Amino acid sequence: MTEAHKQELGGSHAEDEMPRVTVTRRSAITFVLFVLSAVAFLYFVLPKLAGVGTTLHHLENGDGWWIAFGVVLELLSFAGYVVLFRAVFVGPRSRLVDTAQASGPIGWSESYQITMAGLAATRLFATAGAGGVALTAWALRRSGMEARLVACRMVAFMVLLYAVYAGAVLLDGIGLGIGLFPGGGSFALTIVPAIVAAILMAAVGAMALLPGDIERRLQGWASGSGRLAHWMARAATVPASVASGVRTAIELIRLRDPGLLGAPAWWGFDICVLWACFHAFGSPPPFTVILMCYFVGMLGNLLPLPGGLGGVEGGMIVAFVAFGVDFNLAYVSVLAYRAISFWLPTVPGAIAYFQLRRTVARWREAQNRPVEDAVPAGAIEAAGPLRA
Repeated sequence: MTEAHKQELGGSHAEDEMPRVTVTRRSAITFVLFVLSAVAFLYFVLPKLAGVGTTLHHLENGDGWWIAFGVVLELLSFAGYVVLFRAVFVGPRSRLVDTAQASGPIGWSESYQITMAGLAATRLFATAGAGGVALTAWALRRSGMEARLVACRMVAFMVLLYAVYAGAVLLDGIGLGIGLFPGGGSFALTIVPAIVAAILMAAVGAMALLPGDIERRLQGWASGSGRLAHWMARAATVPASVASGVRTAIELIRLRDPGLLGAPAWWGFDICVLWACFHAFGSPPPFTVILMCYFVGMLGNLLPLPGGLGGVEGGMIVAFVAFGVDFNLAYVSVLAYRAISFWLPTVPGAIAYFQLRRTVARWREAQNRPVEDAVPAGAIEAAGPLRA
């Protein structure tokens, strides 16, 4: 390995520090007060305003076996997320798409730490998932993966994950809208979401048609000096990274890696948690209705709220009521579901965060050894061209 490669390896990691969230006493107190206020409003105040009594009383009357089954389903959902992560970033088929590979030892334990820590960051910080993405990207960079490859694979991961979301909304919306699926629903709750999903899928798919040298072509706009030129130079890399990520996702699908089943497992098992919660408190609506209301409610994650707390619950409940589901049943079922899906990964995710810090420290120690001993020959090469 050349001296330039050694300096590049050391320098890139020296500058690539762990993404941190500045937590002051005031911000911490504000966060805690918000969570407590949201929980108190959802579980105590709103039920009385709606005339349904105390939600906790209804939760206590739920079927414990169905709730326990929901917990198992949620664990399977997390497992699917880890499997998809490995298929995109670690698996042997994923490396057939690019010539560059990560030099860090990302095994199952490290994959669990990265994904669970990222999920916890997504749940706890009001960044619409950006906190989890930043933490995941940081961990991959510390493993030795080149920055452009990380960006490409992060886009591919998000495309594969949300292609399932958009595809399900498209098919379910059309099926409900034309009466093919049971459950009915208005045009605004069925066909409109399907149209939006189709437009988004077409727009993302069109990114794969961008020429491979799109970044070089855009660099002409970034000529010169100054803040604007610097901003344009950085912005010019975005279309290339997105296009490369979309093409990588398509190629991974063509390779038929079974690990890609982690994407439908992530969504499918989580939806089944909501279905199990309906069973715990009464008779559930048709599964196609549960699926549509689930995805409509998930749009609440886009609100500037930690983990979409309050927004997701409100969106789901309103959607269920619009489909004719009894308010009391929808209310208690959605809150039971969110109690499982929102809080279950929080503690393990926080633990995984500190485990990940120790893992990265171990990687750093290994990378600070003599490079000939720490990195296998040929491991570092130039790389080619995104629930709560």
